Amino acid sequence: MNKFLALSVFTRVADSGGFTAAARKLGMSVSAVTKTITRLEDELGTQLFNRTTRQLSTTDYGQEFYERAVQILTDLEDAELALQRGNVATRGRIRAVVPLSFGRVTLVPELPAFLSRYPDITLDLNFSDSNKPIDLVAEGYDVAVRTGHITDSRLITRLLLRSPQVTVAAPAYLKANGTPRTPQDLIHHNCITGNRTGPEWHFANPKGPEIIVHVKGNAVLNSGDALREAAVAGLGIIRGTWWLVRKDLERGDVESILADYAVEGTPISVLYPANRHLPAKVRVFLDFLISITRMG
Repeated sequence: MNKFLALSVFTRVADSGGFTAAARKLGMSVSAVTKTITRLEDELGTQLFNRTTRQLSTTDYGQEFYERAVQILTDLEDAELALQRGNVATRGRIRAVVPLSFGRVTLVPELPAFLSRYPDITLDLNFSDSNKPIDLVAEGYDVAVRTGHITDSRLITRLLLRSPQVTVAAPAYLKANGTPRTPQDLIHHNCITGNRTGPEWHFANPKGPEIIVHVKGNAVLNSGDALREAAVAGLGIIRGTWWLVRKDLERGDVESILADYAVEGTPISVLYPANRHLPAKVRVFLDFLISITRMG
């Protein structure tokens, strides 16, 4: 039995003083209203209304039940209204997990503008480069930013950025050691590698098959941030995603080389639960992530 419907029908009958008037207001047939009240009385094991040919009134038990039913329906309405207001209000806590370098280079520098616009939002950010599948609901996250090709039917995946893999070096390094003109020239340079890039660097070949160069260098760094800092410091040539070094490129701290041989970099996507009623606070954060990852 639908208790919510039964309570709504019962209170409307009590307020209207009859089945016909209540049915009209509820948009139900008189027989449906009558059957609902009968089933409710059978389930409660008591008579709720005194019925005569001319009028309908609540019994003592019915009056007591009416007062409680009205309170229950009012509380439910208040709860629904509170949730609806919370769902459309841009306030509250957002828990998100983001990659380390993406968070430090792309996200954090833009946070003052976002939090200034939405002062009632609190961001709870976890920085992690783990590629393990994440259960947003179980781990309590609203949003996850992940690199790579993500496939998870439980989540909505929205591409934030697909950019080239760039090869860069500081102007001072290039002035001292020369600028490579082809990927093969890298064998004569100090190339700083990382766990993800490795010593085999792949390049597109406008004239034929892919070019693979086995590079060497005097440092192996397992952090994207460390690779970026090494390049800025003039230690050598690095490869990385465009978004990792875009600010350095804009400032002229590093220069892009071998652009004609660039291959596509690892995509970055934002993931969130497949929920039709996405809270407003999450919607504005998603819009913010999209705006700060536009190329240009």
